[in-house]
Order: sequence, then C-alpha cells, then structure tokens
Amino acid sequence: QVQLVESGGGLVQAGGSLRLSCAASGLTFSSYSMGWFRQAPGKEREFVAAISWSGGRTRSGDSMKGRFTISRDNAKNTVYLQMNSLKPEDTAVYYCAADYNTAWGLPTFSLYEYDYWGQGTQVTVSA
Repeated sequence: QVQLVESGGGLVQAGGSLRLSCAASGLTFSSYSMGWFRQAPGKEREFVAAISWSGGRTRSGDSMKGRFTISRDNAKNTVYLQMNSLKPEDTAVYYCAADYNTAWGLPTFSLYEYDYWGQGTQVTVSA
C-alpha cells in the first residue's frame, strides 16, 4: 500500500520560510519522479515543483522560481520543498505526488501523470 505523508505546513508571516517534507512508503521511491502541487480554496490544483527520480533534474512553476526549492533523499524515501520569501498568495493546501518515471528527462508538471497523492498539508501565509 503506497502512502505519501506530508508534514511541515503551518502559519507563517509574509517573507518567512517553511520546509515541507513528504515521506513515501510502499513503493520503490527511486523509481518515481516526485512533485509538489498546491490548491487554494476555489482554485484548481496548481503545479509547484517536481524532481526526477535521481534528483538530477528539477522544474518549478513560474511564480515559485527563485523562492521554492525541491530536493529529495532517496535513502530516506523523502522529498522536500523549501519555501522562502513566502507571500499571502502562497496560501494553499500543498500535496506531494509520485509519478513512476525512470527516464532521464525533466519530471512532468502535469498532475494527470502522477500515480499517487498524499493527503496534503496546509500552508497559511499572513500579510
């Protein structure tokens, strides 16, 4: 049974930082690209960042570039999202997701390609 469990969300002031973690179990973690998505109330789920199975390739959404960094530790079956310079518009539920993908290219930004999802963790940024 595959489980993705996010943690690290919370309330932070604008300009602050948070580090999200997603612990995976029940799958061969190093065979999966990992992604972070977010969903604010009344809005569609939005791509945040993704990392290839090896950690060698990453990509992020336009509004996150320069502020958010994705990384992974395959020995710990964990993917991270370091979020700096947070803005109130970053307020959302953040989800991690796993995409079976051992290719050497960029990980996908399409949520439809992801096979497994976590339950999400709330991030609230106050002005």
